[in-house]
Amino acid sequence: MLKFYHTPLSVNSRRVWVMLLEKQVEFEEIVLSLQGDQFDPEYLTLNPFHHIPTLVDDDFTVIESLAILDYLEAKYPTPSFTPKNAKQIGTMRMVEFVTVNELLPTSLPLLKQVVGLPEDPNQPLEKIHQKITTIFDFYQKYLGENPYLVSEEMTLADIVVGTVIPTLKYMNVSLENHPQLQAWCERLMLRESWQKTEPQPEDIQASYARIKAILTQKSQ
Repeated sequence: MLKFYHTPLSVNSRRVWVMLLEKQVEFEEIVLSLQGDQFDPEYLTLNPFHHIPTLVDDDFTVIESLAILDYLEAKYPTPSFTPKNAKQIGTMRMVEFVTVNELLPTSLPLLKQVVGLPEDPNQPLEKIHQKITTIFDFYQKYLGENPYLVSEEMTLADIVVGTVIPTLKYMNVSLENHPQLQAWCERLMLRESWQKTEPQPEDIQASYARIKAILTQKSQ
């Protein structure tokens, strides 16, 4: 049986969690608190970078969430979340990497503010929100009037973006100026996999002190 090491509140974890549920793959869930257990020698043998998530399939270990998604897609091809069309595959990958390389780093200062860390004068909030608007415009361009970001069917792009955007409401980021994107997000939130993995607001609030400690440690 697959072993899935993760933290439920992590968007990196959640995208893999959703994928496992969508694929209806049986797995053992092993929750890490990230209060030191990520440095346990046993876990470090699996993931020497002490990050989450980590997926263990018998004697094979996969780290990095996008790599895990690709592994699950290849091993469990039904249902498929990868389009066949070359342009759609290119779009899917673009959307994935824009989310990981642009949206998440851009929103990090907003998360720091929410948990009580001082604002970085080199990253004014106005510029952060402008960048997020640019990213949302990018998503909405490819979404158009379609039900999903890349094609008529859900792909890895929807899983990657759709597990990040719902968390941005806790950072006072709104979708009201992007109605197609908002409707798309609401459709995803109706899916059982999203509902099962949706963090409760009280759990989000309770995590702020731990997130602040982790972010403070990383900045030192």
